[in-house]
Amino acid sequence: MSEVTVAQLAADVGIPVDRLLTQLGEAGIKKSSDADIITEDEKRDLLTFLRQAHGKKSTATQTTSAPAERKLTLKRKTVSELKQPAATRSVASRGTPSSGKTVSVEVRRKRAVIKTAESAEEKSALLKEAEEARKALAEQEAERKAQAEQEEARRAAADELRKQEEDNRRSKEEKLRAREEEERQREVAERFKKEEEERERLEEEKRKLAEAESAKKAVAKAKANKAAAEEARKKRTSDKGGRKELHVAANAPRGRRKKKDRSRAAQRDQNINVPGSGEHGFQMPTEPVVHDVEVPDTISLGDLAQRMSVKAPEVIKTLMNMGMMVTINEVLDQDTAALVVEEMGHNVVFKKADDEEQDILTAVDIEIEGETQPRAPVVTIMGHVDHGKTSLLDYIRTSRVAAGEAGGITQHIGAYSVDTDHGKITFLDTPGHAAFSAMRARGAKVTDIVIIVVAADDGVMPQTKEAIQHARAGDVPIIIAINKMDKPEANPDRVMQELVAEEVVPEDWGGDTQFIKVSAHSGEGVNELLESILLQSEVLELKAVAEGPARGAIIESSLDKGRGAVATVLVQNGTLRKGDPIVCGTEFGRVRAMFDESGAEVDSAGPSVPVAVLGLSGAPNAGDDAVAMPDERRARELAEVRHQKVRDSRLAEQKAAKLNELFSQMGDGEVLQVNLVVKADVQGSVEALKDSLENISTDEIRVKVVASGVGGINESDANLAAASSAIVVGFNVRADSTARRILEERGLELRYYSIIYEVIDDVKKAASGMLSPEIRESIIGLAEVRDVFRSSRLGAIAGCMVVDGVVKRNNPIRVLRDNVVVFEGELESLRRFKDDVQEVKSGTECGIGVKSYNDVKAGDQIECFERTEVAREL
Repeated sequence: MSEVTVAQLAADVGIPVDRLLTQLGEAGIKKSSDADIITEDEKRDLLTFLRQAHGKKSTATQTTSAPAERKLTLKRKTVSELKQPAATRSVASRGTPSSGKTVSVEVRRKRAVIKTAESAEEKSALLKEAEEARKALAEQEAERKAQAEQEEARRAAADELRKQEEDNRRSKEEKLRAREEEERQREVAERFKKEEEERERLEEEKRKLAEAESAKKAVAKAKANKAAAEEARKKRTSDKGGRKELHVAANAPRGRRKKKDRSRAAQRDQNINVPGSGEHGFQMPTEPVVHDVEVPDTISLGDLAQRMSVKAPEVIKTLMNMGMMVTINEVLDQDTAALVVEEMGHNVVFKKADDEEQDILTAVDIEIEGETQPRAPVVTIMGHVDHGKTSLLDYIRTSRVAAGEAGGITQHIGAYSVDTDHGKITFLDTPGHAAFSAMRARGAKVTDIVIIVVAADDGVMPQTKEAIQHARAGDVPIIIAINKMDKPEANPDRVMQELVAEEVVPEDWGGDTQFIKVSAHSGEGVNELLESILLQSEVLELKAVAEGPARGAIIESSLDKGRGAVATVLVQNGTLRKGDPIVCGTEFGRVRAMFDESGAEVDSAGPSVPVAVLGLSGAPNAGDDAVAMPDERRARELAEVRHQKVRDSRLAEQKAAKLNELFSQMGDGEVLQVNLVVKADVQGSVEALKDSLENISTDEIRVKVVASGVGGINESDANLAAASSAIVVGFNVRADSTARRILEERGLELRYYSIIYEVIDDVKKAASGMLSPEIRESIIGLAEVRDVFRSSRLGAIAGCMVVDGVVKRNNPIRVLRDNVVVFEGELESLRRFKDDVQEVKSGTECGIGVKSYNDVKAGDQIECFERTEVAREL
């Protein structure tokens, strides 16, 4: 082509467009963009400029010396035929189709090729230009890649920043939703409280209206009696016999009688019987009303006064006469309340705390009636720590439970319903640590069969013995599973001998207890263990009523931020359905949702099925019974009765504790105390921590749990800790921002734990740090006084021989005479010949001056000792 664009020429030469434009401008050729056209003359001018710039000869000189250009012309001619169809009007006029006509088309092409000779210098110049163009292009490409990488880094940073902003926004939204949920729950609670207050107010108004109505009837009756008496009196005075009133003149006007005399006359007339009437005009004085007062185990003074229909100050006066200083909120025990009732003239009806609760249960008639059906056995796995209880259960239910437990130990009761090849079995996995004895005891109460796991390489341990005691106390059959048989150091015979010492005799040795050798890792003996469980359940003939209201037990409970109170219920009789009103200990509610052990939602649960229940008013205590009620009103009444009973017993315990603390302080002096606020994720952990920590107490120091509960550490817990100067312990829970701020401002200690061993050890260390250190004395040297030298300046100087140990200048000493201490003090001087020394060793003579004591005699002994402080531990 004779004319090309700047971009095409740059691509042919192999240099950037910008550089080509620069070279064109330096050659005097004005081109502004890559789309401008470059002619052959301009190409030639550019080449001439580049040659001159590189020190080559001019174009004219090279042209004259160069050979002539050779021109080659090519000609080509092609002929083709183009067939044209006939016109439409011809077809229409003739009525027959036309074949059209053929046109010949001749195409002629002519191409001229000019070949110019290039010298070696021109070729090298072009090659050099091409090389420089490639280098510039490579540098430009590298720069472009660097910019691209920087742009990618900036884009990644922007994406990360955007992701963080999105996470922050999502977190703020979740916090906002949680705050809205808390406000909603608070509003529901306030509305419920207002409804209760309104109901109580209406009942109080009804009672007052009834009292006013009865008072009106009494007043009307009194007026009627008075009117009848007045009518009788008039009838007597107007009698035909001319009967006159005594002591009154016939002509004396009645209006002049004094008011006092008239009232006495009216009273006298009322005492006279009216002839022909069956009523008396005289009203006898009202006798005291004797009530049958029901006295429970504990009752507050105000409630007792209300049951006797007297005012509280009268009861307080009676108790003060009996020598008790009380207030209206004082909680009285049953014996004291009975004495008060008898003292005030009423009859005592002793009532147990469970009677009112039983009355409600009887009134709602929730007895389960129906045909009993076989149910799955409830098996509790017990044993010592790290004997393989959870691992054995893992193999059975083919899951991993121990991996999710802190420290590799089970710290909660886990309820699992397992479908095996031999039938359905419900397992309860209880912790093996000593702190969870109460949880293991609850497991033994709700179970049918107890499997005690003993490690073949470890033998019988303290928690193994304790598990045997719990099983015997619950009268539950025992199956011994000797675990870890795959280990080379396993010794099952030793385990069997140790269990025989605990009166657990295997069937092979003539006993009644099944011994199964298993391995949780290899699966050895697991099938035999399941068969023995089902065999034992067939012997026990386990049956339950499948239809009717549900009854069960609380295995575990916790507080979930998103779901509220969550309780694990083991159904024992009946069927628990979604929507049923339920009472769990002191908590009540309606079953909003139920989940099985795998987290799947279910609509009903029959006997021996554990489920997680949502919808309760709070987290019940582990071990409480769970009862389905006919309606929510009855459920609330039963929960309130139980709550009042728990409150009264707690107040009584607090009073007894205060008295015990007072007596202990009076007897033993001041006792140091460590206050704790304990919060945990589940109720079982709270109880285990509370018992374990309070058992650390000794005669000199007392560990007291001032508050405990389930859920996170909130503002109320922080304020309580501040008021009691307590250490806040969070077990698998955390404190919110408000609680942390309060604790930091007050300088209180907040500690988080996930393993119970660490909690107990740290509290022991904290309590030990409060104990005063123990002072120990050790004799380090003994010197005998051989002679005494007296000086007017120094006083009595004892010439001594060190017979044992070493005598030091700065240590305290005792002067012994006939092995009796006559003086204890310090050394004033210690000399060896004329030199003051710091210490004198055994077998060396020295001079000793005793400070503030001049009665040293020959034959005395000077004992040198030192005191050391030893930290005490609990």
